[in-house]
Amino acid sequence: MLLNQTDERNIIMNEGSWGISHTRVPTESRPGHVALIAGFYEDVSAVAKGWKENPVEFDSLINETKYTWSWGSADILAMFAKGASGNHVYTYSYDAESEDFGAQDVAKLDTWVFDNMKKKRFSCNFIKYARDMYINQVITKIRSHQQWEYMDNIKIVDEGVKEITSMLKDFYGNDGKTAFIFTSDHGMTDWGFHGAGHPSETCTPFVTWGAGIKYPQKVSAQKFDDTYLEEWKLENWKRQDVNQADIAPLMACLIGVPFPLNSVGILPVDILNSTDLFKAESMFTNAVQILEQFKVKMTQKKEATLPFLFTPFKLLSDSKQMNILRKARSYIKQKKYDEAVSLCKELINLSLKGLSYYHTYDRFFLAFNVVLGFVGWISYASLLIIKSHCNLTRSVGKEVKKPSHLLPCCFVAIGILVALFLLVQACPWTYYVYCLLPLPIWCAFLREFPVLQGFVTLLLTFPPSRFVGYLLLFILGVEVLVLSFFYRYMLTAGLIVFAGWPFITPLWTRAKSTSLSWIFFCLLLAVFPLMPVVGRKPDIFLVMGAGLLVLLLSLFVVTSVIKRKDSFVNEELVLHLLQMVSMVLSMCVVYGTHKSLLKKQGLPLLNQIASWMILASSFVMPLLSPLILFDRLFSILLSSMSTYLLLSTGYEALFPLVLSCLMFVWIHMEQETLQQSGISCKQKVSSIQFAYNTDITQLRDLYLDDLRRAFFLVFFLVTAFFGTGNIASVNSFDLASVYCFLTVFSPYMMGALMMWKILIPFVLVMCAFEAVQLTTQLSSKSLFLMVVITSDIMALVRYYWIFNINKIEKLSTELTK
Repeated sequence: MLLNQTDERNIIMNEGSWGISHTRVPTESRPGHVALIAGFYEDVSAVAKGWKENPVEFDSLINETKYTWSWGSADILAMFAKGASGNHVYTYSYDAESEDFGAQDVAKLDTWVFDNMKKKRFSCNFIKYARDMYINQVITKIRSHQQWEYMDNIKIVDEGVKEITSMLKDFYGNDGKTAFIFTSDHGMTDWGFHGAGHPSETCTPFVTWGAGIKYPQKVSAQKFDDTYLEEWKLENWKRQDVNQADIAPLMACLIGVPFPLNSVGILPVDILNSTDLFKAESMFTNAVQILEQFKVKMTQKKEATLPFLFTPFKLLSDSKQMNILRKARSYIKQKKYDEAVSLCKELINLSLKGLSYYHTYDRFFLAFNVVLGFVGWISYASLLIIKSHCNLTRSVGKEVKKPSHLLPCCFVAIGILVALFLLVQACPWTYYVYCLLPLPIWCAFLREFPVLQGFVTLLLTFPPSRFVGYLLLFILGVEVLVLSFFYRYMLTAGLIVFAGWPFITPLWTRAKSTSLSWIFFCLLLAVFPLMPVVGRKPDIFLVMGAGLLVLLLSLFVVTSVIKRKDSFVNEELVLHLLQMVSMVLSMCVVYGTHKSLLKKQGLPLLNQIASWMILASSFVMPLLSPLILFDRLFSILLSSMSTYLLLSTGYEALFPLVLSCLMFVWIHMEQETLQQSGISCKQKVSSIQFAYNTDITQLRDLYLDDLRRAFFLVFFLVTAFFGTGNIASVNSFDLASVYCFLTVFSPYMMGALMMWKILIPFVLVMCAFEAVQLTTQLSSKSLFLMVVITSDIMALVRYYWIFNINKIEKLSTELTK
């Protein structure tokens, strides 16, 4: 959008080059700045190590500059000033309290940066002829404001860039020796979030002009996969895209300093306005710099690997390296500069492939051990269920003799050999965990081999067609769950299938009203995965509607409580009324906060206090409710909904209510199923209490229905994952959700509130599952093991999908769609 503004368009059409800078996941501030200034990409897992500190030491462009000035957020600037050598980095930052998303002036942070740059103009005369680099960090966070405000802010940024560039040109006497680069560490979604792989997060503007930069080039046609050219009406102005890491070598080349040591960026020579000799020499230097990283990585891996096990990268042998370098140098001497540049690019691409090869050298070895551990655990957990909770092998189990010590000794010997093997190769401690963990699991499994034999013998008597049918049904169910991580509409398909469950059982004839309720809420819940995860607009009326529905449901429950006559009525009635008052207060806070932010009056203090009080009370009130199953569950629902409303901005406010209604029906359905299977129910659902200790393994044996119950639990948990957002990518949740609690930027507090919003549906599902376990009189241990087995099988399938970094990036992109 910024490229549509007057000054940026003028630069593109008259002064410099432009394109799109493509970032990588995670699109966070620190990884983005590392890529821009150091020229390399952090590992995806590095973001989990913290975002204010660099997890590894690295060289950056800042180390090579004589002076560096930077303006912006303190938490970003400090990390690079700390890592720089010497005292030549000057940082100027605003207070953390200034990042208030409910503030009246949405452009306050941007104007602060521009104003402070202008103030420093008169204190910089001593560096007029020094080698220097300016970093202007403009923070544009339009997270709670309207589109017209966003456009106004873009105009302010455009005007600020124009003033600063004019100021710097005047400062150096318009000598034409200053180069400018305008770009961003990452993009941002329409609702003010970043971190994943949506195009609005990975595509950032790249405009460069000034000394050493080519002037605009007109072209007749350009081919790109996106529609930016048409949207910005720049079809005839040559667009030159770069990877974000390519900007670091470009800046190094422009100011005449060495490339950052760890940079993997490729110098975009087509942007440079210099002699062909300079371009060829620069590309040659770039190739040698990246090749050295390849050599170091190869040497490290070779020294840490036993000689007979080491497999070098065959595409770039020592002889081929020397041949390419010799040939490139020969081309430069012969003034065949285009051939030299092309050959250097080939060497860079081979070096980068080699770096990736050695970075992932142990991938298959580690993957084999991970899969071995998973399969071992799945097998052992299955054996525990067979042995302890089924009557199939109980007779076999009694005949098992005292186990021999030979098997444990063999596994101990194997463990010692594996540890020595890892020690010789100087492997990190995590390798020991991956390689040694499967050993005790498989040892425990093999000690129960007689039980397995008995189970296999009995399985052979089972009708093959029936066995294969159940197996295929289970595999299909697991595949649907795995696919739902990529395609949310698979959850809708699954819920529609669930809705048909009563028709294939006697439930439809024996419990028609319960079955109809099940069908209705399954189909209603199936609508949510079809709703958009990202890009949705806030709708305060849906939030209010959800609150009103909860209040109506509460009135119905209160009426039923009044009709009951027992010792808990008075206490229960008071508690329900208090929770209803809390619900009304939540609705008032949400509405009042929404209106206040629209009027640019910020978050009212009373609303903020009330929000935190409601959140705190939601953890206490359910503990005061009676232990009767439905009373306790309903109290949990009311408390959860009071908090969830405060964290909602639209249709997602209805999701926990519909999910809870389905959970209540599920409990009834399971008891009906239990009665039809011939197992007597000691109590009605309405009289069961959570206080009863029913976790006794001797209650009854397992049946196929119990496997279905475990699958239902996993499916409902996944639905809670992706029902309204994406647990794997928190940026699919609107940050405006926390504005009832705080508007000043606080990543940890905001993150904690967002995570609690995500966890609330999980809590509701798990409480319902505990109720199912009580009503079906089944050991929670056996159900838990079946859930773990199903989840581990899903994990194995998904592990195949994210086996390499390319799939991880693709997964992150798919998850945000």
